[in-house]
Amino acid sequence: MSMAASFSSILLKGIASRSRSLTTPLTNYGIRYFSTVSNDPDTHDDFKPANKLENSGISLSDVVEQDVKENPVMLYMKGVPDFPQCGFSSLAVRVLKQYDVPLSARNILEDPELKSAVKAFSHWPTFPQIFIKGEFIGGSDIILNMHQNGELKEKLKDITSKQ
Repeated sequence: MSMAASFSSILLKGIASRSRSLTTPLTNYGIRYFSTVSNDPDTHDDFKPANKLENSGISLSDVVEQDVKENPVMLYMKGVPDFPQCGFSSLAVRVLKQYDVPLSARNILEDPELKSAVKAFSHWPTFPQIFIKGEFIGGSDIILNMHQNGELKEKLKDITSKQ
């Protein structure tokens, strides 16, 4: 075997072993994720997550309806306006911030049930979802298009600026 062939064989083996290590689960690096509440008797109730809606008689669909009704600009997004967690949500926030209107938002990543309730309310499968004056407008592509052609300015003109 020639020196070049030997070198390429070693190089390929090294690349193959590196690519395997990149696909290993994160638990190998000491990181673990939990989605349920621990039954540990040493965990105090004050530190367990609480669902405030659970005993209130208010459903998530009621929450979404109330959000849309009470907030002139309501955004259901991945992340929060100061820290969007997807490019489309970031684009929607940047476009809406151009108009200096009060922007209300909920992070759908925090609650899968909220995400489902919003989808059911709007009959729209993707996020972000923007509602203006109680009307479902669409996602970031629609907001951007409306911004570019002047429709968004017209839609937001009678919403008072944030203080």
